[in-house]
Amino acid sequence: MSGFLSTEDLPEDYRDLKATVADFARTVVAPVAAQHDRDHTFPYDVVKGMADMGLFGLPFPEEYGGMGGDYFALCLALEELGKVDQSVAITLEAAVSLGAMPIHRFGTEEQKQEWLPRLASGQALGGFGLTEPGAGSDAGGTTTTAVLDGDEWVINGAKQFITNSGTDITALVTVAAVTGTDAAGRKQISTIIVPSGTPGFEVGPAYDKVGWNASDTHPLSFTDVRVPRENLLGEKGRGYANFLRILDEGRIAIAALAVGVAQGCVDECVRYAKERSAFGRPIGDNQSVAFTIARMQARAYTARTAYYDAAALMLSGKPFKRQASIAKMIASEAAMDNARDGTQVHGGYGFMNEYTVSRHYRDSKILEIGEGTTEVQLMLIARDLGL
Repeated sequence: MSGFLSTEDLPEDYRDLKATVADFARTVVAPVAAQHDRDHTFPYDVVKGMADMGLFGLPFPEEYGGMGGDYFALCLALEELGKVDQSVAITLEAAVSLGAMPIHRFGTEEQKQEWLPRLASGQALGGFGLTEPGAGSDAGGTTTTAVLDGDEWVINGAKQFITNSGTDITALVTVAAVTGTDAAGRKQISTIIVPSGTPGFEVGPAYDKVGWNASDTHPLSFTDVRVPRENLLGEKGRGYANFLRILDEGRIAIAALAVGVAQGCVDECVRYAKERSAFGRPIGDNQSVAFTIARMQARAYTARTAYYDAAALMLSGKPFKRQASIAKMIASEAAMDNARDGTQVHGGYGFMNEYTVSRHYRDSKILEIGEGTTEVQLMLIARDLGL
């Protein structure tokens, strides 16, 4: 991928991927989405289907069991899944960009050989243990600690809001922990791989959330958890810096998911506006309804352009932090705005949970919070401008 590409100009392999995932989303994901949302159940069959398609291995090299694709391919898949079910889309996004990508980017050869084949195949999921009850973007607030005792790390602390951390196929959580202080007395943050089932590693009850009800999210606690010294991921003291790189990439993926939501709301509204009649004619004949949907399409198009541009910069090796923040902010706001307008277009039916726009209305708010709030994105953009 080089330079800006519109959807119509995508190379054939990207177009084929989009079409394949779109068909899967329509025929496999959509029919069970409302039930999983209603029951708050993790969609294991859907996840297996995505695994069989190779979606969990899209951006990873074939030597580690991946598909040999790139991050943009992952984004295209997330956009198509996001149109019909955000819970399924975030399960894939978190598994790849937060669970497996840190090991791919910063792991030793031994760590890659041990973990990536399982994660890339979708047979296992990984979690990303950064956020704590009193710390998220604020690294200085991290209180989880890891202390070397001989050849083992001893970890104590807690994490919260951790996606894919409590499923039957969760294999590990990468934990950010304080491992000392630097020369200036600041906390030294490192990251350590903690396999599921390690004594002292406890997964709390699933959260009762406003949305993303089929996504697996738990608080975690670590009480004298011991793992081998070799489980350090990346250099000691570089954990937070490495996580920031992962979050920069992840913002492009979240933007792609949000674009799928924004476009999905447009598609649902176009269909509904043609089918639903009031006062003897389709409601889409009313200019107010047509203009509302037209504005929704403009938001989706603008957001897609932003994430395509950020992805192109990332894959070409150029600085992309500002563009990733812009894409994430624009796309998450587009998703939220389109979900609200889409619900309004559907009228009373938009307030019924079986309609996709109603789930998007509940689900979309977190897109403006996760992977850095809108306010954090504004801070990063301003900082990059020298302000």
